[in-house]
Amino acid sequence: MESTLHKGRSGTRASIRTSLRAALIAVSAAALAACGGVVQQVSGGSTGASNYSSSRVATQGSVKTPISAPRPMAVSRGSRTCLAKLGQTGTQFEPLADQYFGGGCSNVNTVKLSSIRGDEAIFGLSNVGPLECDTASTFTAWARFGVDRAAQQILGTRLERIETMGTYSCRNVAGSAKRSAHATAQAIDVSAFVFADGRRISLAGDWDGGSQKERQFLRTVFNSACKRFGTVLGPDYNAAHRDHFHLERSGKGFCR
Repeated sequence: MESTLHKGRSGTRASIRTSLRAALIAVSAAALAACGGVVQQVSGGSTGASNYSSSRVATQGSVKTPISAPRPMAVSRGSRTCLAKLGQTGTQFEPLADQYFGGGCSNVNTVKLSSIRGDEAIFGLSNVGPLECDTASTFTAWARFGVDRAAQQILGTRLERIETMGTYSCRNVAGSAKRSAHATAQAIDVSAFVFADGRRISLAGDWDGGSQKERQFLRTVFNSACKRFGTVLGPDYNAAHRDHFHLERSGKGFCR
């Protein structure tokens, strides 16, 4: 009899566990259906939640949400070469999954830069979003050999941080119907430089208003950028660029 009671209790407990498991699955499914969420595996082995559907595009200012979830990374041979080259420089970065936003806007073969290794130390970056890998590689070379070394030679201090106004933005070239290089994350806007001695030199305040050495530094790094990027625009180009350098890999040596 004791054996019969034991078997009866075990069966009851198993039945309860089965019912609880079924209830939890039902609740989870309902919650996901309510918010339209799809949990997916992303690069790096972490999970992310997508709260948009493939049939909906929402626009918020100049930024569109993706028309599809970030795609699993299928890295091309050219991308692998770029990532390897970038890694060899000591740059800290994260490869990002491809995203297509519609209307000619996308993030394909992009990375997110965290820091760059200079000759003597690592320097940081601010406000940097997705950046196409080859553009990121060109930028890191300019930052190290064009900016950090110019700071040491002209200002007598090393670079601490580069401040930017961003990378990717789904927008047109001002005053035209042509998509900006920012729409495909192939451009970065640089606004200021911070140094180990505490100084901060900005395009807005020091291109014309800085000391002789500060103005020399800004023009030196501008000319260095012109040797590396296909398109470089600065304060002398127009009022829209009075406070930053626009650095774009595409173009044929347009430097203004």
